[in-house]
Amino acid sequence: MRELKFTVPQENDGVLLRNFLRGTCRISARLSAKLKRTENGVTRNGILIKSRDVLFAGEVVVIKIDDDTAVPSKFSCPLDIVFEDEDVIAVNKPHGMVVHPTKHYSGNTLSNAVAYHMSERGEYAAFRPVNRLDRDTSGLVVAGKNIYSASRLSGSVSKTYLAVCEGELSGSGTIDTPIAREEGHSSKRKVSPEGDRSVTHWTVLCSLGGMTLLEIRLETGRTHQIRVHFSSIGMPLCGDDLYGGGRELIGRQALHCREAEFVHPVSGEIISLSAPVPNDMAALPPCRRYAEEMEKGEKCSSSEM
Repeated sequence: MRELKFTVPQENDGVLLRNFLRGTCRISARLSAKLKRTENGVTRNGILIKSRDVLFAGEVVVIKIDDDTAVPSKFSCPLDIVFEDEDVIAVNKPHGMVVHPTKHYSGNTLSNAVAYHMSERGEYAAFRPVNRLDRDTSGLVVAGKNIYSASRLSGSVSKTYLAVCEGELSGSGTIDTPIAREEGHSSKRKVSPEGDRSVTHWTVLCSLGGMTLLEIRLETGRTHQIRVHFSSIGMPLCGDDLYGGGRELIGRQALHCREAEFVHPVSGEIISLSAPVPNDMAALPPCRRYAEEMEKGEKCSSSEM
C-alpha cells in the first residue's frame, strides 16, 4: 500500500475535500472512486473523511492506494533501471523487447520483466508506462508504479530521440503532416490528409557517409511517427525495412529514446534521465563521428567517408 500525505495550504482554507483532491492534489476521477472503496482511503488526523467535509489550512490529508490485484506474469531477465523510487520506475529498454504482452509476445515483455523485478522488492503493481516504444526501438520507458503517479505523469514526460536516417540533411526543421493507418495493415502507418495531425521537430547532429544523425522531439505522439515522417520525405531510418530503410549496416530501425524529463508526481522535483546509445547504433558512421567530435569538444561537420 502507498500512503500519500497532502498538507492543506492557506489558500485552500475552507474548501471541500472533493475540491481539494481534484484541484490541488490532482486526484483523478478514477482514483477518487477507488479511494471510496478502500478502507480508510482518505483520512484526516487518522479519521475517515468524506468528500463533503470542509478542510482547514495546515491539516494533513492522507490517501491510501492499495496494491494492484491484477499484475503481469513474472519474467526474469536483466533490466537496465535508470531511475526508481516508490512512485516511478524508468527503464532503458533494449531493442527487440515488446513493452506490453501481445498475441505473439505473451510473457517475455518489458511489462513481465518489471513485474518480476518489483516482486523481488515485495511490490505488486500493474505496469503503467506513460510512453511506449516499438519492439525494435531502444531507450527510456517511464512508468508510474501506482494509479496516482501514472495519472500525474501522463502526457507530461518530455522525450528526446536519436535517429539515423538515410540521406544527408543539414540544419533543423519540422515535419507537420497527418498520419493515418495503412489500409490492410494492422500496424503500418502512412502520411495521409485523412490522418491525425502529427508534428516532428528535428535537428541535425552529424551527416556522414550518406546518413544523418538526428536529434528529434515530438509535438504529437502517433504510432510510428518518426519512422513514417522520415520515410515520407525520402529519408527512411537506417534498418527500417518496413518503411523503406536498408538493413546493410543495422538490423533494426536506428531509433533510440535518449532523454526523458518530468516533474516528479509526488515530490515536485524535476527528474532528468538519459540512456546511452546502444552499440549497434553507435557503430553507424555519423554516430561514430559525432561521438569523436564531442569527445574533442568540437562540432561535427558533414563530410564523406
